[in-house]
Amino acid sequence: MPAAKKSGQKTSVPAKPVSKKPAAKSDYGAAQIQVLEGLDPVRKRPGMYIGSTGETGLHHLVWEIVDNSIDEAMAGHANTVTVRLQPDGWVSVLDNGRGIPVEKHPQYKVSALELVLTKLHAGGKFGGDASGYKVSGGLHGVGVSVVNALSSELDAIVYRDGQVWEQHYKVGKPVSAIKAVGKTKETGTQIRFKADASIFETTVYKFGTILDRLRQHAYLTRGIKLIAIDERDPEHIREYAFYFEGGVASYVRHLNYGKKAKHETVMHARKQIDNIEVEVALQYTEEYYENVHCFTNNILNPEGGTHLAGFRAALTRVLNTYGRDKGILKDKDNNLSGDDVREGLTAILSLRVPEPQFEGQTKAKLGNPEARSATESMFAEALATFLEEHPRDAMSILEKSVLAARARMAARAARDTVLRKGALEGLTLPGKLSDCSSKNSAQSELYIVEGDSAGGSAKQGRDREFQAILPLRGKILNVERARLDKMLVNNELKSLVIALGTGIGDDFDIARLRYGRIVIMTDADVDGAHIRTLLLTLFFRYFPEIIHQGHLFIAQPPLFRIAVGKTVEYAFNEEERERIIHKLTTPVTGAAPKKIKIVVDEETGEEVAESGGRKVNIQRYKGLGEMNADQLWETTMNPTNRIMKRVTIEDATRADEIFDTLMGSDVGPRKRFISSNAKAVENLDI
Repeated sequence: MPAAKKSGQKTSVPAKPVSKKPAAKSDYGAAQIQVLEGLDPVRKRPGMYIGSTGETGLHHLVWEIVDNSIDEAMAGHANTVTVRLQPDGWVSVLDNGRGIPVEKHPQYKVSALELVLTKLHAGGKFGGDASGYKVSGGLHGVGVSVVNALSSELDAIVYRDGQVWEQHYKVGKPVSAIKAVGKTKETGTQIRFKADASIFETTVYKFGTILDRLRQHAYLTRGIKLIAIDERDPEHIREYAFYFEGGVASYVRHLNYGKKAKHETVMHARKQIDNIEVEVALQYTEEYYENVHCFTNNILNPEGGTHLAGFRAALTRVLNTYGRDKGILKDKDNNLSGDDVREGLTAILSLRVPEPQFEGQTKAKLGNPEARSATESMFAEALATFLEEHPRDAMSILEKSVLAARARMAARAARDTVLRKGALEGLTLPGKLSDCSSKNSAQSELYIVEGDSAGGSAKQGRDREFQAILPLRGKILNVERARLDKMLVNNELKSLVIALGTGIGDDFDIARLRYGRIVIMTDADVDGAHIRTLLLTLFFRYFPEIIHQGHLFIAQPPLFRIAVGKTVEYAFNEEERERIIHKLTTPVTGAAPKKIKIVVDEETGEEVAESGGRKVNIQRYKGLGEMNADQLWETTMNPTNRIMKRVTIEDATRADEIFDTLMGSDVGPRKRFISSNAKAVENLDI
């Protein structure tokens, strides 16, 4: 890998000569205006419809079809949905609903099936009660047509009117007209599709991701059976079925599995107010963080919305009222804050809304004003009743909230002390932050580095204009087991909080973030992985907005330095190491790569190999501290060459479970997780 000049170094650029020629006539006219018709816009800009063309977008295709089947179930017309992962990249989704209509549409003169598969915003969910869908998750009507557009092939099979109807599509276009191919007494729809490999970065589905989604749907829709089958390996076919009679109450118990509950009874209520059905379940645990998940028509709303605002307002008001009425909160006490009453709370909030207003096709946030009032009034009444009927549980919840309030006051005092100390000392203490020159947060980067040795190399090798270095001494506090007040006593965490500039807790403000990129850079060993996990836990629990807005990254330093003569390249794993050795030692017309034997030089202690008659020197980096400043810059910090992984949260529920398992106080689940994932540890995603 050739050395690259650090960004920030200036080079002289000759001034452009002033042209005396008249400007050329523009070729931009009406002929250059393009109109994308049918499904062409989807193939041209797939990210606008499914978010990305990576793994997340690939699975989004499955969700679009499954959501349609779930809509049939919510309307009372289906009770079973089966998802099959088949060989060669095919996916099949089958439900036993009414079946998509197959008769000709009076306006478009094609079958209704072909219409919904080839026209955006065509569907049976816009006509209110007349359509049979009082509530729907797939409101936009672009789901199945988008899947068709982004599939190289798609088969639609409809069981309806005593007939089996089929139609085949390629790249979003029908190959032939719909036709009846047999008789049946069943009803339902099967969509079988193959994602277009020319569009997606990967076409390999994760069975675990499918299982998590279907399990979630089964909790949210009582009385529906969801089946997942992985047939990609004929010798090891896997099949799971989900059916939960307890609904969202069972979901809460699932989320709290392995955690110590503050009360045994799960509060659960469901009621319809003005055509909006509100269902909620909650239980408090000994944990220090909030774990609330919101859904509208079975669609996850990761950013909450009006229903979450109503839920939070009712929770705070009712607990304060109950606490004062029962004498638990005295007149001299301040009211409990929203953060106080949500500490340790696990809750599921699920709404059925006739005409939901979402922000974007991904439906991340609900915007209906009436959803807030319905949720707030229903939940306030239900929670007040629960507290009166379960006084012991109510006392446990209030004690938890009062203790959280005291910790909040202690944390505020500790936080104020930290910020004052940081302002006075300017963070110039030895071994702490080495800031960058630039005050432009969008261009600045903060590297969180493991140890003083690596910190020293990083400080020398960095570009001081835009790269700041914060070394950590040892392993930081495990915040999964500590409240904020205890956390701020830790010197390493105090330095990090000050360096970020956002504040923490109820003082957090993402607008004050001092760096556009926060980069975790640790050694590629067990200790480095542990420190990285501790830092990820910190950001997930206390700075989630930094992750959601795409500011958190993990650096990828190489494992090997490979030198043949004066040529030096770097490898990030053993396979790449052998590929580089073969490339550097074998002529272009040489033989195919062979397994290369690596031995240790007894004199130097370095790994060496003999390949193609040439000696290869191999240095394996056990830690960042073994890399000199130039090597660290060239391989890991230079924007031109470096590889960095952006940290994202695709499934907050799953992420919460993993962090609780890995970093929580219960040893049993952690042992089971490690033993079950031991074989895949080299590719383990955290």
